[in-house]
Amino acid sequence: MAVKQYIAKTRFVIASPAKVRPVADVVRRKPCTKALALLENMPQKGAKLIYKTVKSAVANALDLNKKLDEDMLFIKEIRVDEGPRLKRLAYRSRGRADMTLKRMCHITVVVDEVAEE
Repeated sequence: MAVKQYIAKTRFVIASPAKVRPVADVVRRKPCTKALALLENMPQKGAKLIYKTVKSAVANALDLNKKLDEDMLFIKEIRVDEGPRLKRLAYRSRGRADMTLKRMCHITVVVDEVAEE
């Protein structure tokens, strides 16, 4: 029996990938219920973003496969890729200007069933 994977993506999130990746490392390879509980109690902005993406992946899995239960799912893969950057001017003294980069990221969550033995 082929095990199907369920994917959710959140793209063009204005958050630095370097700040979101440590949060993703905490919940990687964990059961979805435990991961959602962890993310709910973390103070980082990235935790809220990943929480929404994991919740969406779980909803996709439960919608596509009616026999599944939320306790049977775990996070197989979670990726935080770099997105485009918004370039903004930051004005400085003496008529100068600096470039401020507002970084974006793409969050991809792959949810899979726990293999029954």
